[in-house]
Amino acid sequence: MHPILFEIGGWPVYSYGVLLAAAYLVGLQLGVVRARRAGVDPARVMDLGIYLIIAALVGAKLMLIAVDWEYFTSQPRELLSLVRAGGVFYGGLIAASVVGLWLIRRYKLPLWTTADLMAPGIALGHVIGRFGCLLAGCCYGRPTDVPWAITFTDPLAAANVGTPLQIPLHPTQMYDAGAELLILVVLLSTERKGRPFAGRTFWAYLLLYGVSRFIIEFYRGDANRGTVFASLSTSQFLSLLLVPLSLLMLAWLRRRRQPAKA
Repeated sequence: MHPILFEIGGWPVYSYGVLLAAAYLVGLQLGVVRARRAGVDPARVMDLGIYLIIAALVGAKLMLIAVDWEYFTSQPRELLSLVRAGGVFYGGLIAASVVGLWLIRRYKLPLWTTADLMAPGIALGHVIGRFGCLLAGCCYGRPTDVPWAITFTDPLAAANVGTPLQIPLHPTQMYDAGAELLILVVLLSTERKGRPFAGRTFWAYLLLYGVSRFIIEFYRGDANRGTVFASLSTSQFLSLLLVPLSLLMLAWLRRRRQPAKA
């Protein structure tokens, strides 16, 4: 675990920020490459992707504040920690989806085809981003005695995000990265099989992510995730909404059956 990769002139360069930037850039590049192959204007997709990145960053931070509102309002100085740590993925996904829907219509891009083009990039970026979480010590798991447990030792991680030190924990960052990598492989290997239709790849991603995130949340140990109905984390609650919505959208779009261009 290395929360700080190196320093430049006495200023720390945080590993999470570097990996997060890499995640967004790699994910965006994949979307642009896929757009070019599908005959969709890659310049427009690049512009769209940049705005989606900004929206995702803002949305993730805002949801982190929302789910732990009492903590941040009682200790406003801790808002500065948002620079060093991540946010809530679902917050970024929701914000990016709203902004993306508006921009896709403004740019006159094909809605579901464009969403299909971007979905694998989201998965790939998430894989890279979770390695940033691992280096920073955030999004950590519950104490465990499984052979693959991970033990954090850097005091800076404890100071920044409350990471427990010297305690074997579930490597939930790697659980999530592994799930996203598997989802990526499934999306890319199946999108041209069967009878594809516009929107299938995008909603399949949301469906698979919702299922995986709901399960992984049981192994998370960080406290600032919010609770719904006293037992579900905020992300689990959102997963319960996302999974049936994804199934409904897949069924609806399949009936419409507009051929996919990706």
